[in-house]
Amino acid sequence: MANDGKTRTTGRREFLSQVSAAAVAGLAMSTASRAEEGQEPAAMPTIELGKYRVSRLVAGWNPIGGYSYLGSHTDRHMKDYFTTDRTVEFLQACAAAGITLHQFSPADNTAEILRKVRERGAKMEFICLDSNRPGIAGMIESTKPIAMVHHGGATDSLFAQDKSGEVHDYVKEAHDRGVLAGVSAHNPDCIRRIADEGWEVDFFMTCFYFLTRKHAPGKDDALPTLEIGYPFHRADPSAMTQVVRQVRQPCLGFKILAAGRLADDQNSVREAFRFAFQNIKPTDGVIVGMYPRFFDEIRANAQYAREYGKA
Repeated sequence: MANDGKTRTTGRREFLSQVSAAAVAGLAMSTASRAEEGQEPAAMPTIELGKYRVSRLVAGWNPIGGYSYLGSHTDRHMKDYFTTDRTVEFLQACAAAGITLHQFSPADNTAEILRKVRERGAKMEFICLDSNRPGIAGMIESTKPIAMVHHGGATDSLFAQDKSGEVHDYVKEAHDRGVLAGVSAHNPDCIRRIADEGWEVDFFMTCFYFLTRKHAPGKDDALPTLEIGYPFHRADPSAMTQVVRQVRQPCLGFKILAAGRLADDQNSVREAFRFAFQNIKPTDGVIVGMYPRFFDEIRANAQYAREYGKA
């Protein structure tokens, strides 16, 4: 039987919709079945951020916002999946798995998402990653985070332009507004310098990869290739975690899976978690973005955090 293009397109959309619904249902069913069987998971390892005790595994935001670091098609795939309702369900599932902290970035539906998560009783705190100092007061009012964190890309750029004072002013403003203040960076030298200068920073977000590096190490000329996105150098995690171990403040390592490049199979994911927890301080945690469309990444990642992040 012949089908026209419209029929094929509609069928494909229906199929993807069914797959998405099945993935969400699978998350709910797996959590419910464990509860019915009386199987309580081992306690999630925790750390302290200021006066708050939170899980060492933090739910990241990039997939929710459609930032895959794998190209525009994957970006769109993720953003289409994470509707407001599905994001709320995702965060509820994270809380049920013992993940009690979510790092978010501002978006049009952020306030609505966090309000619904709270209204549904999820035991979860929130930290905001942003660089808009004039907007700090409004963001705190609308989303009620426990901390404001200066965005890593903006941090690296301002330090490179000799404008680190603007990052410091952001930290001071956050404290003046009554919340914890953090700084994120991809360049380990930024973290080291802030620590050496004694800024009143409560914690850091530390990228395992120096993504704002424009050229290969030691090269002054442009790379002889087309732009392929962001450079993920194998030696970067060791360089950042060395700094992480030297600073006294808690650090939240992110991109431990190299934006999916270390997630081809669960053995690779498990190894990435092992490396991360063995190379950061006991007072540190990790932020991991998850995309549970086809696999229960929440449950798997929570298990790896319990296995390798325990004291």
